[in-house]
Amino acid sequence: MPEADWITAALWLTVVGSGVYHGLNPGMGWPLAVSAGLMDNSRRALLVALVPLAIGHFLAMTGILLPFAAVSALVTWQREIRIAAGVLVIAVGLYLLVNRRHPRFLDRISPTHLTLWSFAIALAHGAGLMLLPIYLNLCRAEELDAGHVAARSLMAGNLMTALEVSVVHAFAMIAAGGLMAAAVYEWFGPRFISKSWFNLDSVWPLSLILVGAIALATT
Repeated sequence: MPEADWITAALWLTVVGSGVYHGLNPGMGWPLAVSAGLMDNSRRALLVALVPLAIGHFLAMTGILLPFAAVSALVTWQREIRIAAGVLVIAVGLYLLVNRRHPRFLDRISPTHLTLWSFAIALAHGAGLMLLPIYLNLCRAEELDAGHVAARSLMAGNLMTALEVSVVHAFAMIAAGGLMAAAVYEWFGPRFISKSWFNLDSVWPLSLILVGAIALATT
């Protein structure tokens, strides 16, 4: 397999892996699905709660990636855009590492509004930013014809890639979160959620910094 294909495969695996990581993080919402299942004493209620969580996470991913899909059509500035994205991800990770408090606007969103809550929490925690360097590397332009036709072609391809990345990531996220929610509902019990070793508040910003650093190193 050519080296370029290996790199592309590795990037897509990273999209899936970050989705699994987000899904397992309690901060992305699977405890709310457990709560819905326990309150209704129903597995169906748990599964139904996962749908708006997935939609909200998907919208947050596309909300971050789509503007960059348009910007990255400027082939001349692609390297600079990737560097800026890496620096941005590191900066957000450092900010979250220092400031552990949730943004105040999140307090005004009821967890019962699952789609809006999932969308807002993913944005506030920088979940979409974690995908940004991966996405930009997937959209690297190699040798393109000059002119508006090439720019339009690149933009169309980048927009589709942004949607594909968002879909794959959101699916992996909700699959991992759903499995965790089901395991807690069926076997582990609600006390599992309160285990201190399962708190990812410190790991999350460090992972953002790591992704940003890798992006800068590979630019």
